[in-house]
Amino acid sequence: MASALDPHAAVVAGASGASPRLTTADGQPLARALARASARARRRAFLLVAPLLLFVVVTFVIPIGQMLHRSIYNDGFAANMPQISAWFAENPSGTQPDEAAFAALAADLKTAADIRTIGIVGTRMNYDVPGTRSLFTSTGRKARAGFEPPFREALIEADEDWGDPTLWRAMRSASTAYTANFYLAAVDRTRDDQNSIVQVPERQQVYVMLFQRTFWLSLVITGLTFLLGFPIAHLLATLPMRKSNLLMILVLLPFWTSLLVRTTAWMVLLQQQGVVNDILVWLGVVGQDGRLKLIYNQVGTIIAMTHILLPFMILPLYSVMRTINPSYVRAARSLGASSWTAFRRVYFPQTLPGLGAGALLVFILAVGYYITPALVGGSSGQLISNMIAMHMTETLNWSMAAALAAILLASVLVLYWIYDRLVGIDNLKLG
Repeated sequence: MASALDPHAAVVAGASGASPRLTTADGQPLARALARASARARRRAFLLVAPLLLFVVVTFVIPIGQMLHRSIYNDGFAANMPQISAWFAENPSGTQPDEAAFAALAADLKTAADIRTIGIVGTRMNYDVPGTRSLFTSTGRKARAGFEPPFREALIEADEDWGDPTLWRAMRSASTAYTANFYLAAVDRTRDDQNSIVQVPERQQVYVMLFQRTFWLSLVITGLTFLLGFPIAHLLATLPMRKSNLLMILVLLPFWTSLLVRTTAWMVLLQQQGVVNDILVWLGVVGQDGRLKLIYNQVGTIIAMTHILLPFMILPLYSVMRTINPSYVRAARSLGASSWTAFRRVYFPQTLPGLGAGALLVFILAVGYYITPALVGGSSGQLISNMIAMHMTETLNWSMAAALAAILLASVLVLYWIYDRLVGIDNLKLG
């Protein structure tokens, strides 16, 4: 007799009068057939998304993993100075370098100079003690001729800096490939003679200030894009379709122009002899000798980045506003609410998902911006991304750049988590 669930299934009863068992038309148990079909569907779905998954792993997960590894790994010293590294491993921190230590150092310097890796060693040490690259390269050239014992006097005679305790502390720190010192330096911290974490001198503090400036300017830019973008999004959502489409074209027009071109245009507009200052002089707001300095400072960074990131606030707001029924505000007005009360208590709360999405998007983009601050920011308007780029291209301190980038990534993830707790990712409206 056919099953009511499957017209091709049959009911099979055991010889001993057991309960009937559902089977398919070919005699297979129905439960097993359904399990096989479900497994085939899961495999088919996985194969469909496998190319995208592979793309994400290759272009996103692996690079981030390599960046995190690079931030704690640098074998420039340990791999090329094995004997002195072994001495540091055998002697606890605080041990004064003896004749055996200087002998190991002299042997490593000669070997590194012979195989031409002394520059790598000097570059690694220069990250921790600026100016030591020349010390290693010059002493390496002398070491090729050979130092005679006692090695302590020979090395100090070659250069008195070899007796500096700060240099030996830095070499001990660099003698292990894995270190957290790059993260300490990224927050303006270092280790003292007792291996305790202390703050670097105030004149050397750079990175914390850059992080503070980056987050502060990003917050200001996010607030300005909201103040400028909210009325525009409201117009887009309420104007007749013909006018709304024209305004939308104007909003999207910057996306059709290169970011570099837009930034260069702002440089032309904001310079002291530029269009903005010429208009202010013509209006009598400022005199010829009192032209405003609107570029190569934080003001230029804020103005240019606000213009560039404004569409990223407008579009999420518009996507939410277009779904708000205008009868809600009219109903509030008919019940005696003023225009401001109706906006504040009825209309604005319904726009919060779009506002949250736009603020999150603009803030994250502003935190990682590079080109615009580099061109219009000057020394006071550059962000932490510019410092990361400098370490990548100029100082070649990739470990330091990776540590800064990892801290920036962690900060963004924390902000994302806070947004999820306060607003909820399920309420995210990007368009």
